[in-house]
Amino acid sequence: MADVGKLQEVLNAAMKQAGEESSLLLGQGLEIRDCDAVNTNKQSFFTGMEDAIFAVGVESREDYPGQLYMIFSLRDAILLSSMLLGIPPARISEKRKLAIMEPDDADAFGEIMNQVIGSFNSVLQPKFPSKLHLKLLAPKKFIPGVDELSDEEPIPTGEYIMFRSQLQMDGLEMDQLNILIPIVLANLLMPDPVVEETAEADKTEAPEEEAAPASELEESAAESGAAVIILDDDELDRQHVKSFLASTGLKLVDGSLQEDIKGIFSQNEAKVAVIGVSDPDDQDLALCIKINALCQDAPVPIIMCAHKWTRLKVLKALKYGARDIIMKPFSAEELVTKVTRLIKAA
Repeated sequence: MADVGKLQEVLNAAMKQAGEESSLLLGQGLEIRDCDAVNTNKQSFFTGMEDAIFAVGVESREDYPGQLYMIFSLRDAILLSSMLLGIPPARISEKRKLAIMEPDDADAFGEIMNQVIGSFNSVLQPKFPSKLHLKLLAPKKFIPGVDELSDEEPIPTGEYIMFRSQLQMDGLEMDQLNILIPIVLANLLMPDPVVEETAEADKTEAPEEEAAPASELEESAAESGAAVIILDDDELDRQHVKSFLASTGLKLVDGSLQEDIKGIFSQNEAKVAVIGVSDPDDQDLALCIKINALCQDAPVPIIMCAHKWTRLKVLKALKYGARDIIMKPFSAEELVTKVTRLIKAA
C-alpha cells in the first residue's frame, strides 16, 4: 500500500502552488485546500453521481509510468474558463446553471490545466529520487444519465486512492477537486524518505546544507558552471536581479534585450532565464519562443518579469513558453525561491 501520508504531503504542496499560480492567471485568488485520502473504485465513485464532471487525464512518464485523473465538476470548469476569458459574472452564473461549455471554454480550461500540471511538475519532481514528468491529456466531459460508463470511459475500471480537496474563491460556491490515482501507480509514487539521511551519511556537515534553498545549489553550480541568463533593458533592474541571485552560487550572465541572444545561450550552460520588461507586448513575449527554439535539446525555463500584467498578457506569456510570471518590483526571496524550484525540477 502506498504511503498515503507522504503522497498527501507532496500533493498538498503541489496544489498550493497550483492555486497560487492559477490565481495570477485568473486575476482572482484561488485556493486549493489540503486534501484527505480515501480508497475507492470506479463503481463506487460514479454510483449516485448526479452532477456533470470534467475528467482530466494526466500521464505520468519516465520512472513512474501510469495515468492519474483529476476530476472537476463541470460547473467549476465553466467558472474557471469563463473567468480566464473575461466573461461577465452574470453570464458566468447563467452558464454554470445551465452547464453551458462552449469550445472557447474548453480551450481556456486546457490552458488553466497546463498551468496546473506545470505547477505539479515543478513541485513534485524534486521530491522523487528518479525522473518524474506529468503530461496533460485531453479532458473529457461526463454527464450522468446522458453518457454511458464503459470499462475505459471516462476513467478505467479499477481500484484507486482518491485525494479530495476543496476549491475556494471568495464569494463563490465551488466543489471539490478529486485526484484519483490507481493503486499500482500510487505504490510507485512514494517520495524517498531517506534522501536527506543519505546526504547526512555522506557529509558530516549536512545540517549546513539544509539551511536555505539557495545554498543547496552552490556546490553543484560551481562544479557545473550552471548559469542564470538575465535579460532586461533596465540596467538597474538587471543589477537588482544579480544581487538577489548572488547567494545561489550560480553563474550570472546579464544583458539587454538587444543583445545577441543566440550567442549568450550558446556560450553558457543556462538553467533558467529571467527576462524583465516594463509592459510586455507581443514582441517582448516572442523572446520566449526564440529562447525555446534555441534550447530545444536542453529546455531552459523562463521567468517573465514586468511592472504590468493583465490576464490576457499572462495567458499570452504562458502560451509563448514562459514557465513563471513575476510582478515587478519583487523581493529577493521570491526570485530565489522560483529560480531554485525551477532548477531542481529540471
